[in-house]
Amino acid sequence: MSIPVLYDACVLYGNEVRDLLIRIAISGMVRAHWTDEILDETFGNLVANRPDLSPERLMVTRERMNVAVPGALVSGYEILVETLKLPDPGDRHVLAAAIAAGAAVIVTSNLDDFPAETLEPHGIEAKTPDDFVLDQIGLDEGRIRDCVHQIARGRTRPPKTYEAVLDALERAGLVGSAAALRD
Repeated sequence: MSIPVLYDACVLYGNEVRDLLIRIAISGMVRAHWTDEILDETFGNLVANRPDLSPERLMVTRERMNVAVPGALVSGYEILVETLKLPDPGDRHVLAAAIAAGAAVIVTSNLDDFPAETLEPHGIEAKTPDDFVLDQIGLDEGRIRDCVHQIARGRTRPPKTYEAVLDALERAGLVGSAAALRD
């Protein structure tokens, strides 16, 4: 049975990591969730930081994400936001969405923003994308390898090999995961 997880904006920002996390969800290993607010933050930052990327093309990516992972969008979490306390009040919506989605894991690069003692009463744990993917490799390495192969096959401009995708994941911080998946 797949576990429900919430992807934070920071892990959806980079193309290869986002692609891998979505493919893991499509594979059925997890039930991935996010909110419009999380996607606004992700794609707003991409528009601001990457003028080489077309805002229209980024909107297509956003729409494809929501189609690719049916049921990913969480709503009805807003009422919880004001009741939560986190080091950065701007992250309360992430925890609120995780609670509303019944998520067991928040996948985030900002572990300090989600202290274990705050998450524990809700049955939620925060994990880095590398630790999260390593967990998935431990459950079904073949399926995660297939996800990486799918990414490589999908990259045509310019083409990328399986190894090149692993290199990109490693540069994006998935050092342990990339090492575990090298042939």
